[in-house]
Amino acid sequence: MVDVFILSIIQGITEFLPISSSSHLILISEYLNFENKSLSIDVSLHIGSFLAVVIYFRKDILNLTKNKNLFLKIIISSIPLMATGYFLIKFDLINQLRNIKIIGWTTLIFGILLLISDKFKINNKLEKNFKYKSAMIIGIFQILSLVPGVSRSGITITGARFLNFNRFDSAKISFLLSIPALGAVSIFGLKNVIYSENMSLSLLNYISIFLSFIISYVTIKYFLNFIKKFNLYIFVIYRVILGVIILIISYL
Repeated sequence: MVDVFILSIIQGITEFLPISSSSHLILISEYLNFENKSLSIDVSLHIGSFLAVVIYFRKDILNLTKNKNLFLKIIISSIPLMATGYFLIKFDLINQLRNIKIIGWTTLIFGILLLISDKFKINNKLEKNFKYKSAMIIGIFQILSLVPGVSRSGITITGARFLNFNRFDSAKISFLLSIPALGAVSIFGLKNVIYSENMSLSLLNYISIFLSFIISYVTIKYFLNFIKKFNLYIFVIYRVILGVIILIISYL
């Protein structure tokens, strides 16, 4: 039960901050040797985050039915990630990327890239400047998040910042893109749980969904408030320190 609680906190916080949820879940589970880290728990954690972002942005989602162009741009931006992810899973390549050294390097390198993108004083707006070209470019950036340590939130914010979007709208674009991404992970994961493990969700799964939902919702709310007032340097510093520590440990 304690490990489910810890994993839920980690998922809820790191999924939406630019620091990579997958790398933190991998590192914590490996070094603390959690007994309850299974496919079904992993799926439950992502379902909780998915429900949180859907409920937080429910008004924006409802408005997507009125703003069909934005809806189409979100879908277009999500296609590269889903197509590449399907390819990696189908040919069993995804596990090859779950390597501690890779996590160390990606945590460090993409943290520095986030720093570079955040140095520009730019003010493009989601409503006026999010064109189809921007959607496709950010979608291509998002493919990199399939590598643990890159961070889906981090790389989409980085891509949006390089395309001259301000910090708040870069984060909002990232959150909107997380909806189809997390939805796909949840659906695909549930399918695997049902057909591969031949099991139903237990009480631990429901607890992990609930905890992940609560913490994810709070993280989204306060991160958007934070990013209105401050830059992203604190996350860059964290990534650089964590990346260096991981590399030192993995190469010793």
